[in-house]
Amino acid sequence: MWLGLAIATLSAFALLLGDAALRVALAAWLGLALLALYDAAVSRQPLALTVEAPGDLFVGEAGRFRFDLPAAGTALTGRTAWPDGLAGPALFDFAPSADRMQADLTVRAVRRGAWRCEALWVLRPSRLGLFEFIRKLPLDLVVRVVPNIRLVQSGQITATVLSTLYGTKENRAIGDGSEFHQLREFSPGMDIKSIDWKRSAKQRALLAKELRAERNHHVILAIDNGYLMSEAIAGLPKIDHAITAALATAWAAAIGGDLVGWFAYDASPRQFTKPEPGRQAFARLRHWTADLAYAARETNHTLAMSALKARTPKRSLIIVFTDFVDATSAELLIENLSVLNKRHLVLFVAIRDPDLERRLAASPPNLNAVAELVTADLMLRERRLVFERLNRIGVTVIDTKPAEITAQVISRYLEIKARELI
Repeated sequence: MWLGLAIATLSAFALLLGDAALRVALAAWLGLALLALYDAAVSRQPLALTVEAPGDLFVGEAGRFRFDLPAAGTALTGRTAWPDGLAGPALFDFAPSADRMQADLTVRAVRRGAWRCEALWVLRPSRLGLFEFIRKLPLDLVVRVVPNIRLVQSGQITATVLSTLYGTKENRAIGDGSEFHQLREFSPGMDIKSIDWKRSAKQRALLAKELRAERNHHVILAIDNGYLMSEAIAGLPKIDHAITAALATAWAAAIGGDLVGWFAYDASPRQFTKPEPGRQAFARLRHWTADLAYAARETNHTLAMSALKARTPKRSLIIVFTDFVDATSAELLIENLSVLNKRHLVLFVAIRDPDLERRLAASPPNLNAVAELVTADLMLRERRLVFERLNRIGVTVIDTKPAEITAQVISRYLEIKARELI
C-alpha cells in the first residue's frame, strides 16, 4: 500500500512533467506488479494443521490445546471462535519450534456438554511483506466438558471418609449405633439398658446386646435445575457447583456404605432414581449429570417436593441443592421443606455469591455504587431471614462460597452419620 501510494504520487507529478516522467511512472507500476507477482508466487505454501487437545475436560478446569503448523518463514497469527462451553484466547501467535510453528493455549471449560471447534483462521504475511494471507483451516474438534470429579480421583474423599468413620482399620462402632451385632455376657460397667432380658431368661445368664452403627442409610441428592441455577458464580453456573458437590457426596456415601439416589426437577420432576449401592449409583449419577441440559424454566418446588415425598417412604437424608431470589419467592420452598422434614432429615444447600460480599466490603465511590451496596445488603438480609426460618423448622442449612461447598456438604454428611441422626 505504501509503495502503491508512492508510485501514485509520482504518477501525478509525471502528468505535469511530460512523456519522460510518464515512462518512469509506468515502469514503476510495472516493477511493482512484477514484484507483487513474485511475492505471491514464493509465498505459496500449504498449511497442514496438527491439533493436540484433550477429549474430555472437567468443568471449571483448564486444558492444554496445541496447534502445530509447518514453518512458514514469517510470523503466524491464529484466530478461532470458541464455543460457549470453552473459554480461550481469541487471538494468539505461533512460536517457532525446530522446523515447525506451534501455539500452546490454555482453555478453560465453563459449561458442560459436547462442544465443537469448527475452524482456525491463520493470518500470514507474505515473504516480502506486500500481502497478508488469511487461510481457513478446518478443525472438526469435539471436546466433552463433563462434571468435575477431581476430588474423587485424587483419593482425598476416600481417605477422609475412611479415617473419619473407621479409623486406620475397619471399626464397626460396637456399642454405639442402632444395628444389632451380637450378644455377649453382661459385665459390670455396661449399660443396663443393653441387657436382653428374654434371652437372658432362656440362657439363665445376663446377656447384653452389642450394637453397631447402621451403614445402609438412604441418601437422596435433590438437584434443582431451574433457571436460577444457571446463573454464573465464580466463573461457573450454580448447577455445576451443585453437581460437583453432589458427585463428591455420592462417592463419600458409597465409601460409607450407604445407598444413594437422586432426584432432578425444575418446572416438574424430571428424573428419580431410588437409592442403590453407592458405587453403582455414583457411576450412573456421573453419566446422567454429564448429559443434564441447562434449563430456562422456573422451578416448581411444591410439585417437586410433593413428588419426592411420595417416592421416599423410608426415612432418608435428603440433600437439596437449590437457590432463591428473595424471601417472597422462598415462601413456598419453606412450606414444602417443612412438610418433607417431618419424615426425613433435610439438608438445604445454597451457594453464596462472593461478589455481593465484596460489594459490601468496598467503599462506594459514587451514588450508583451506593445504590448497589444498599441492594446487595437487602438481598443478604433476606437470605439470612430465610435461613433462620429453615433452621427453626429443623432443616440443616449450608450457605457457603462455591469453593467450599463440597467440603461443607461432606463434612455435614459425616457428622450426621456419626451422630446416627437418620
